Amino acid sequence: MGSIDTEVHRAWWKECSVYQIYTPSFKDSNGDGIGDLRGVINKLDYIQNLGVDMVWLNPVFKSPQVDMGYDISDYYGIHPPYGTASDVDELTEALHQRGMKLVMDLVVNHTSDQHPWFQESRSSPTNKYRDWYIWKKPKFDENGKPQPPNNWASYFGGSAWEYDEASGEYYLHLFAKQQPDLNWETPAVRAAVENIMRYWLDKGIDGFRMDVINFISKHKDFPDAPISNPDSIWQNGAEYYACGPHLHEYLRKIGQILKEYDAFSVGEMPEVNDCDEILKAVGFDRGELSMIFQFELMGLDHGAGGKFTPRSWKMSELKTIVSKWQKFMHENNGWNALYLENHDQPRTVSRFGVDQPQYRALSAKLLATFLGFQSGTVFIYQGQELGMANVPRDWTIDRYRDIETLNHWEELLETKQNESDLHAATLAEYRKKSRDNARTPIQWDDSTNAGFSTGVPWIPVHEDYTTWNANAQVTDQDSVYHYWSSVLRLRKKFPDIFVYGSFELVSSDDSEVFAYTRHSSANTALVVLNFEQREVSWTMPRNLFSGRAAEVLLSNYNRGKVSPAGGESITLAPLEAFVLLSATPSLRL
Repeated sequence: MGSIDTEVHRAWWKECSVYQIYTPSFKDSNGDGIGDLRGVINKLDYIQNLGVDMVWLNPVFKSPQVDMGYDISDYYGIHPPYGTASDVDELTEALHQRGMKLVMDLVVNHTSDQHPWFQESRSSPTNKYRDWYIWKKPKFDENGKPQPPNNWASYFGGSAWEYDEASGEYYLHLFAKQQPDLNWETPAVRAAVENIMRYWLDKGIDGFRMDVINFISKHKDFPDAPISNPDSIWQNGAEYYACGPHLHEYLRKIGQILKEYDAFSVGEMPEVNDCDEILKAVGFDRGELSMIFQFELMGLDHGAGGKFTPRSWKMSELKTIVSKWQKFMHENNGWNALYLENHDQPRTVSRFGVDQPQYRALSAKLLATFLGFQSGTVFIYQGQELGMANVPRDWTIDRYRDIETLNHWEELLETKQNESDLHAATLAEYRKKSRDNARTPIQWDDSTNAGFSTGVPWIPVHEDYTTWNANAQVTDQDSVYHYWSSVLRLRKKFPDIFVYGSFELVSSDDSEVFAYTRHSSANTALVVLNFEQREVSWTMPRNLFSGRAAEVLLSNYNRGKVSPAGGESITLAPLEAFVLLSATPSLRL
């Protein structure tokens, strides 16, 4: 292996890949239609064989499930349909025996309104838990009717404030009204979170994914947000709660605990695309988080009216965003969390690729190549390794389960009663971007319910499961599953370049081909991606490999050879992807 650049800081978590499990949709072991921890344990060999190093579980704590577990009522107990605390212990041990690690989801910007803390808090303005949440006196209209303290919008529709008749005050909920925001200004809240972290780390888990962690510090004056959506009285107030005044103070304390345990961390940081702000959270010498999920790429297809309005994106935009984060983090000792799918995002092959049957496998492999050879820690969401697609195009609103989608639909019906064309267009956007696209059950085989459950699944199984399923792909060496496995294997085999190497765009003005290089002090790799559904002619730059020979490391067309000299036109097949790596005497391909 060649040497790496001296300024690059090594860390075990930089060389890892993560497999995300959305437990209710992964595998049901007892026939109740809901995935569970026992189902996860039963499928660990499948996950291990893919080649990942860590498993991240979406929340499995006790919860009324208003927002699929992101409304936690007990941070120390497990949601009964998922299993028990002993199941978590067994899962942790089983992963460790396989040389893998377990990451749990820490949701501490808010709790469930059924959490004992909030039940106490709302019981009386003088209760000792009152300041554990954010309570504010109302404004009053000309008729003396109470109004919310400001105009902030909830992410799930309507005002971000809910009125409590008993005490005559409003509490803040940036998400559902059943998800009241914690008040991190209160030291006892911070101490309680630290206790939760230590409890699970002491039990042997290896780190946390931290939900909307940059929302935990709010502007203390809670001012009105500027008008960004003239069609609503409720406005996005993120400038007053995303990366608030005490955020990094709070994250440094979290970081101290993580450092004690040499634990992994990835924070979710929506509503911020500023590199310098994010570097404060992930800079190698900052002592805060290992990495964060930023959302600039995820907004590429969001229209002017929000997530559920259309927008077409250009290749130039994709290149600009990817290059921005790749180069900035490498040059400033930060680190990227690489993802295209998760429980909140639609399926990659339907969103950024082509899910038509004749192109779907090629497109899924292209996207695996696109993501998997960038600099950062790779996150694979369950089913992504199979090329699972968005929900069928005939889905109607009655099939959706997600609170964000359902609340949006209700608001639409209330405000746009007779606009049937708009309703149809919105349903089309749900089929593109609703969170339920990624929440249909994993397709294990071609048996009833795709082998997910012997009962009635909590959300419908995708109808293409008889063709697209894990059983078929595990036994097919040319499948998307095995292609992803090859990507992860190559990252491990050549960490000097694919983990720690620098990044440069190639042919930055090309509107059809996305190409980039990864460089170490010894080697150069070239990744070429034709995003078009047709043949494209592309010219490799001259002297890219400085006269060295190059080998095709990976190709979704099993391409055997590419001339590394450059200057000659290459015909790229529809949705073709390949990776070239320079060969040196010290490198055995």
